[in-house]
Amino acid sequence: MSTIKDIARESNFSVATVSRVLNNDQTLSVTEETRSTILSVATKLQYKPLRKKKAAPSPTSDTHKPRIGLVLWCTPETEHEDPYFLSLRQGVEMQFADLGMAVSRVIRLGVQPAEGSLDDMDGVIVIGKVDPEDVSKLYSRPDRTVYINYSPDEEVYDSVVSDFVPAVEKVMNHLLNLGYRDIGFVGGLEHVHRFGHELREEPEVRRQTYERIMKEKGLYAPGRVLLADWTITAGYKLMKEAIERGDLPEAFFFASDPMAIGALKALQEAGISVPGQVAIVGFDDIEMASFVSVPLTTVKVHTEQMGRSAVNLIMERVNGRTVPVRTVIPTKFVIRESCGKTNG
Repeated sequence: MSTIKDIARESNFSVATVSRVLNNDQTLSVTEETRSTILSVATKLQYKPLRKKKAAPSPTSDTHKPRIGLVLWCTPETEHEDPYFLSLRQGVEMQFADLGMAVSRVIRLGVQPAEGSLDDMDGVIVIGKVDPEDVSKLYSRPDRTVYINYSPDEEVYDSVVSDFVPAVEKVMNHLLNLGYRDIGFVGGLEHVHRFGHELREEPEVRRQTYERIMKEKGLYAPGRVLLADWTITAGYKLMKEAIERGDLPEAFFFASDPMAIGALKALQEAGISVPGQVAIVGFDDIEMASFVSVPLTTVKVHTEQMGRSAVNLIMERVNGRTVPVRTVIPTKFVIRESCGKTNG
């Protein structure tokens, strides 16, 4: 059965726009061409809306639906380069669409004014690591603020996160069990973001876990840790430089799929076979990971579910819950061809 996400992908419109067109939202201003395209794709994909269950009266079933704002650290360009954060946002939009709602206002760091922009909202969802002090300038109710992919203070804020420590442990144990000992790491720096493009660096858990395991095994070599930004281009350039230096490790653990995909291209251009000469494991399981020339072994982060869970948390807050909740979504290790062997 096709979904709103399938129609959005096929029609090249956002999940929110598709949902509002299919729900005949009269407040949505779109051209007839846009509306016709979406409806045509829906018909082509044989889309059938889920039958809504009857529910007891609530803020979402009467004439007043809660107004929820969205705060993101990343630009649209960043979302394009790293689909991880795009998928988190789409999860939020899809859950609102299922509730017959939509995000009321979106604030991106460094674009809109940093004060008083969201205080008319009934709640706010923050995607990514944004400094709570800056968020408080936008929205003065921490009890109605939910973070995704960040938990700045679990005694104050609701949050939805994934636990990357056991995920990295699975990656490393898999590579070690396959006999790899010279294992490199490729990743980026982790920052808490502020308005005005200010950054505060903080430890990156995937790198920390990799280093801990390699040190415990007596295999750690600082020169095997390569850092840049989290893009395909950065992964490509880092791998090109590593190839030119020579002495490549037997395997690489990449902290993001885009970096791994860029590196894979550099290795192929150099005639270095994957996994024959160098094994690769990524992280995130973005859609492209299974379609590259050598499908990536990777860690699936359930980003859509993280976004949906954040919406559920904010709606619980609107409906009166007073105790903060931290939701941890598990990951899944997905074994494909790029690391050399599969289960069994």
